Amino acid sequence: MATFLADAAQFLPILLRGLGMTLLLTGAALIVSILLGLVWVLMGYSRFALLRWISCTIINVIRGIPIIVQLFCIYFVLPEWGIDLPPFAAGVLGLGLAYSVYQAENFRGGLSSVDKDLVEAGTALGMNWPVLMRRVVLPLGIPAALPSLGNTTIMLLKDSSIASTITIAELTRAGQLLAISTFKNGTVYLLIALLYLAASLPMAAGVRWLERRFARR
Repeated sequence: MATFLADAAQFLPILLRGLGMTLLLTGAALIVSILLGLVWVLMGYSRFALLRWISCTIINVIRGIPIIVQLFCIYFVLPEWGIDLPPFAAGVLGLGLAYSVYQAENFRGGLSSVDKDLVEAGTALGMNWPVLMRRVVLPLGIPAALPSLGNTTIMLLKDSSIASTITIAELTRAGQLLAISTFKNGTVYLLIALLYLAASLPMAAGVRWLERRFARR
């Protein structure tokens, strides 16, 4: 135990810098995924069949391709077409795009839970589709989607480790380099697991707090 604590004191500063990059990457990718997810789900609710078809196609295609392959396509293939993104931007775009389809399904589930009588009442009052979505459906549907949104956010935090494959110095990448240089694999990866756990628990608590707050309102 004394050896583990001594090694942990030596390794933690390096791993904490990696954790900072992981949280930054997760936060940026989360914003991208939520914005794109809202776009996909609103297109899916459109009255225009073409927009609904595009939304369904995007969701099915992105969901059917592994995240690591999407990251490789963005980081290694796009430069061949003249679009050269730095690793962090490629990671944010890849993770955000990959998780946008799951966010879209989360939003769809929340919006579907809105009472149809309220929608009909809004329509009877003369609300058009954009106003109805903004004033009735979204304010009621998004809080209903919070539990699944929280789970997806924690999954995104853990899957951010995939970004290590495109040289982003996040927590897993920092740990890999540390393990290679010190041969202390057990200590390093145990610390990585504990840090991921320490980062995910406050997220879960925050989602539960939001659920309780919206429930009171």
